[in-house]
Amino acid sequence: MHLTHAPDAPAADETDFETFLKSDIRVGTILAAEDFPEARKPSYRLLIDFGPAIGEKKSCAQIVANYKRDELVGRQVAAVVNFPPRQIGPAMSEVLTLGFADEAGEVVLFSPDFPVPNGSRLF
Repeated sequence: MHLTHAPDAPAADETDFETFLKSDIRVGTILAAEDFPEARKPSYRLLIDFGPAIGEKKSCAQIVANYKRDELVGRQVAAVVNFPPRQIGPAMSEVLTLGFADEAGEVVLFSPDFPVPNGSRLF
């Protein structure tokens, strides 16, 4: 399966609701953002609080083009929390932080319009 970020890409293959529910997408608050110079593409290492049931998780995110480190702390973001951890250079990414491509192909974070409790699940 090939994923494309182009806005004019066709929809993915049809799936069912039970398959969708296997992806556990939660909201969390960014506690820390650090430069990640070892990454192949400009990235930050994030520490995100997903509440007491899931806890704090690390993520590597290619969001440097649209976000400064200091404006990320305190921001709520959505992430898939049940993928296996993935090694990104010298760092381990424990969750997949979600976003959409802007017109330049750079990531815009997916986040709620209003504050919600950390750990809230997307439905």
